[in-house]
Amino acid sequence: MPPQRTDPDHTGTDWHAQELLLMREVMKLVGRSLAPAFVLREMLHLMSELLGLNRGRMVLADEGIPGQAKETRTASIRHAYGLTAGQVASGVYRWGEGITGRVLQTGLPAIVQDVDAEPLFLFRSVPRSQLPPQTVAFLALPIEVNGATIGVLACHRIRSRQRHLNDDLALLRILATLAGQLLQLEQLVAEETRQLEERNAALARALDTSTARYGLIGRSPALLQALGELERVSQSQATVLLLGESGTGKELFARAVHLASGRHDQPFIKVNCSAIPETLFESELFGYERGAFTGANTARAGWFEQANGGTIFLDEIGELPLAMQSKLLRTLQEGTLVRLGGTREVKVNVRLVAATNRDLARDVQAGQFRQDLYYRLNVIPIRLPSLRERREDIRALALHFVNRANQAHERNVHLAPEAMARLEAHDWPGNIRELGNLIERLVLLTDHTRVTAVALERFMPESLTPLPATEPPPALPLPAGNVREYQSARSHSPQALQDALARHQGNQTQAAQSLGLTLRQFSYRLRKAGLR
Repeated sequence: MPPQRTDPDHTGTDWHAQELLLMREVMKLVGRSLAPAFVLREMLHLMSELLGLNRGRMVLADEGIPGQAKETRTASIRHAYGLTAGQVASGVYRWGEGITGRVLQTGLPAIVQDVDAEPLFLFRSVPRSQLPPQTVAFLALPIEVNGATIGVLACHRIRSRQRHLNDDLALLRILATLAGQLLQLEQLVAEETRQLEERNAALARALDTSTARYGLIGRSPALLQALGELERVSQSQATVLLLGESGTGKELFARAVHLASGRHDQPFIKVNCSAIPETLFESELFGYERGAFTGANTARAGWFEQANGGTIFLDEIGELPLAMQSKLLRTLQEGTLVRLGGTREVKVNVRLVAATNRDLARDVQAGQFRQDLYYRLNVIPIRLPSLRERREDIRALALHFVNRANQAHERNVHLAPEAMARLEAHDWPGNIRELGNLIERLVLLTDHTRVTAVALERFMPESLTPLPATEPPPALPLPAGNVREYQSARSHSPQALQDALARHQGNQTQAAQSLGLTLRQFSYRLRKAGLR
């Protein structure tokens, strides 16, 4: 054990220089390491060697039961210098017990001028027989974190030293404050580490599922059921129709169909039918020959040819114009296509995966979708669950989006447990797309690294009541020849068109729907009748 300073005089000692040396050395220690155990022990060592503040110890609160009364809580010596292992082990105090316990209870410093004359002094760690024969004083100062007393910095000093007691107290106050800051930093690092471990564990659980190999995140029963159906049909060549609300991940499922099939080494072409102007559909899907139209200086293969041997994904297929529906049907049935402006048939071997959030059966009834194409597409329908049907996946999805946004924008945002619970409680009418957009907005705009439920609230959309589920209409019988009868351009009289417009206050979309027509069909009939 290092020798203890017991010289009562310290003749010629420059105390101011000793204090500066102590503080300089302590701050150097802090600069080298933020580990409190190392810094605090060396601090106690320097207190003894430089200033004669001997047998220094840090008494810190023990882990208590939540809600436990302070009177039954205990604190123990965690860091010490000049004490044996047995003396450290015996240094356990209840709140209010002895001098140390009173400092814990009141949060006020305690100065004992003579330990022999103080009845509250317990001599618990160091018996009186092991202390110097001179009059020994005891100084104890509270260590605070966030305004709460969590420990005590204490030491012995020879009372007759040639140094003012107030000087020792002033220095000890500084060291106690520094100790509190180091301990608070340790708590923050420990909490950050715990949260990172929880996030990593959640991400690992999300990745450790059969869905991960397809880029899908989650393991809810609804998701696994859809994935199971997908894998059962993946090796066939049958057309797959993905149904469900917007934002449920249809493109990922379409890619999963491709990856699980024998075509996974071949092209995967995705086409959003709602993003193509009607006049360009044919040339985009089936290609064109040189000179087919102004500007066609070279021939170009369409998406079907580019997907030859692989898979083509037609998203929002309900937006496909009627004229193109018949050409698509022919390509699917015959396995051939003719480029725009060409005469030669081109054979293609393509598997089709289609997706829509519309009720195609209802569109068939309204004359907005070919019945024969509907039955050709509806070979293997797979319904994708909405996010509110797979709430247990929200946590894994949110962590995935947070991690992705942090990497993309060089941030370090994470969600507090109560914020995650708030996300899980939301209905997400926009499904996964809405959740992903919200997380990216949150990561970019939040002012805090740790997002609480209160901070999250300003980014949350207003809750929308989902539309009530409707029973799908019964399957329609195929008409003769497997082709739907189409109404002529004069199927409705000018008076009927005018009446429909009047009933709907001039709204052509609603008027068209009331007559079982598309907006384009309705507008065409208005022009033919000379009404616009």
